Amino acid sequence: MNATKTLSTAWTGDILALIAGALVTLSLAPFDLWPFGIVSTAIIAWLMTDLAPGQAAKRGWFYGLGLFGSGTSWVYVSIHIHGSAPIPLAAFLTLLFTALLALLLSATFFIYSRWLRDKPTGRYLGFAAVLVLGEWFRSWFLTGFPWLLMGYSHLETPLMGWAPVGGIYTLSFITALTGAVIAAGLQQRQWQIAPITLVTLLWLSGAIISDHDWVSPTDKQPVKVALVQANIPQQVKWNASQYQPTLDLYQQLSAPLWATHDLVIWPEAAIPGFYYNARGFFDHISQLSTANGSSLITGIPTLQPATADTPYQYHSSIMGFGDGGGIYHKQRLVPFGEYVPLEGILRGLITFFDLPMSSFSPGPPNQRGITAGGLNLAPLICYEIVYPGLVAEWFPKADMIVTVSNDAWFGSSIGPLQHLQMAQMRALENGRYVLRSTSTGISAIIDQHGKIVVSGGQFTREVISGEARVFSGATPFAVYGSWPIVLLLLAICFCCVIIKPRRLYPS
Repeated sequence: MNATKTLSTAWTGDILALIAGALVTLSLAPFDLWPFGIVSTAIIAWLMTDLAPGQAAKRGWFYGLGLFGSGTSWVYVSIHIHGSAPIPLAAFLTLLFTALLALLLSATFFIYSRWLRDKPTGRYLGFAAVLVLGEWFRSWFLTGFPWLLMGYSHLETPLMGWAPVGGIYTLSFITALTGAVIAAGLQQRQWQIAPITLVTLLWLSGAIISDHDWVSPTDKQPVKVALVQANIPQQVKWNASQYQPTLDLYQQLSAPLWATHDLVIWPEAAIPGFYYNARGFFDHISQLSTANGSSLITGIPTLQPATADTPYQYHSSIMGFGDGGGIYHKQRLVPFGEYVPLEGILRGLITFFDLPMSSFSPGPPNQRGITAGGLNLAPLICYEIVYPGLVAEWFPKADMIVTVSNDAWFGSSIGPLQHLQMAQMRALENGRYVLRSTSTGISAIIDQHGKIVVSGGQFTREVISGEARVFSGATPFAVYGSWPIVLLLLAICFCCVIIKPRRLYPS
């Protein structure tokens, strides 16, 4: 029995699949070992050889468990530290979360084994297409979880040139295709010219187009930006006794900034209360910033009064003050952190299901953006920056992206660095600066190429100051979004299904 056949049925193949899934996490921030992403796809492509659909589904589940078990370990921090769940319960809920997510990979590889693998080009084009369609499906199914996408590992490789053209899913596709071609060549001990040529051309063309400027700098002066990182511990943030000290702290940190900066940005839910309670405070801040020709952008919870048609609603919002204005309500909410699914059943069972500010309602689509000093800003709150399509909807109108976040929920895990990497990708995809203000780090100014211009530390109280340039025009991704690559992947799968293998001999 050869090695491939042994791995097809032995438990060692499942263990290798588990390890292969974890390699994707190592390819992403903060490890940034990008070749591991290709190695991961090569291993799982090899391990899927000759498996029946049911076996492929099981092995795909192990691959997903390795991916999400390693890459979303920060969920445990949120549940145990901030949700006050005992260690066994927090561990169980984290395992349950990752096990359920892994079912999506199980379905992906069932489809691959059942309908794609044994068709012409199915072992590489079909493999890559269905794997990335799985990523895309995960980005919107049940509000979406577009975390740990393979393409994020290529912010610093030749493939980065494809990001402004086709977005993150294009990078994921080339990653998966490269791994599948390597696996097929090693497995068959025979390298086919066509797939190798295709992969080589994709990498070379990525390097070439990475030098192309899709957007152009305007004649506007660079914007002097200050990101205020107050570093208030999450454990005490919502205590009533912290309300006035928090107001005083933000006022103290911002006082020297109004006269020296065009734009001051506070993080998500900077003030631990609703806007209507702090209206007098913000009126005063608005007067200070207006008098100095400056603007304040801040995250703050808001209350929308009830009408004849709708009940009152709580929102996680961004508001502009001073030389700026506008309000935006967060559209993509974090389950359990900002709303509780099956609320009537889960509320009150444990502290994690009853966290402060976990009764938000999503904002409506097609909202107006935020303005500051004559600039149109695309506002994104925390988790929203990880949605490629949601961000692209603001372009080409928006001059910059402003994202506010509270990454204290992640603790000192790998979560904040993963989150920052995703913000970098949104800058690269859309050709705009990203101004990222967080409560405990990592706050950063990111340029239109996805490079960090300046950043702060983690769990530090500081003001991050720098300049941001204004660009005009639109990248192809900003215009068309992910639809071109998604339609291409669907077409590949369709062709793999309908094209029958060639007969070598007449029947």
